[in-house]
Amino acid sequence: MSGECLVTRNGTIATVALNNPERLNALNKAMWARLGEVMRDLSADAALRCIVVRGAGEKAFAAGADIAEFATERANSRQAKFYGRLIHETMQAVARCKHPTVAMIQGACVGGGLEIAAMCDFRVCGQSSRFGIPVNRLGLTMAYGELMGLLSLVGKAVALEILLEGRVFEADEAYRKGLVNRVVPDGKVEEEALATARRIAGGAPLVNRWHKQFIERLSVTAQIPPGEWDEGFACFDTQDCQEGVAAFLEKRKPRFEGR
Repeated sequence: MSGECLVTRNGTIATVALNNPERLNALNKAMWARLGEVMRDLSADAALRCIVVRGAGEKAFAAGADIAEFATERANSRQAKFYGRLIHETMQAVARCKHPTVAMIQGACVGGGLEIAAMCDFRVCGQSSRFGIPVNRLGLTMAYGELMGLLSLVGKAVALEILLEGRVFEADEAYRKGLVNRVVPDGKVEEEALATARRIAGGAPLVNRWHKQFIERLSVTAQIPPGEWDEGFACFDTQDCQEGVAAFLEKRKPRFEGR
């Protein structure tokens, strides 16, 4: 069914597909929740050795959040805070999955899609894939729970470049920035991602899990006070956010006034 996450298995490898192809796999609230549930369930399955995360079809890994539901689900900072906690829980479910994860990226991988891919352990993309997080064009911030993966993956300088410019860029640039591990011809993405998963699954599973734990422990995790954590959702109370979302839905250029 469209608008959910589909799970298939082939031996010790599971594939999770973000399934909303009519909207380039844009994630709505139900999909965020379901992805978290799926990743937690798969993490608890000791028979698995690798998980592939992909978008349904070949046009997009995921084109970000479903902006159409903002008016009802993220109309202000109070709503956004609860929604943001759901997203953070899902991001953590991906990042802290016991098993190694491979993002199979075909087509657009922007906004929330890139945030999810950044939480995976390995990323394979096609030559025509496109990347970016143009949230400043919507008057939105990446909250702390979403920003962690990007910052950990590419560091301060590249994270700021991506967020401050808000550009959508090509696969070769994503590779140079360290966003993806491997760029292959578009027709070879699925083949290479699954081959990568099989190579990972062929290793000692306990060793792979330990290495994930060791690297997580060696990574610096910011300890953010609750009051400052909620600041990540203040943008939803601004006029710029209302203008940015309206402009996106109306397919016009936003007119931001800094308030």
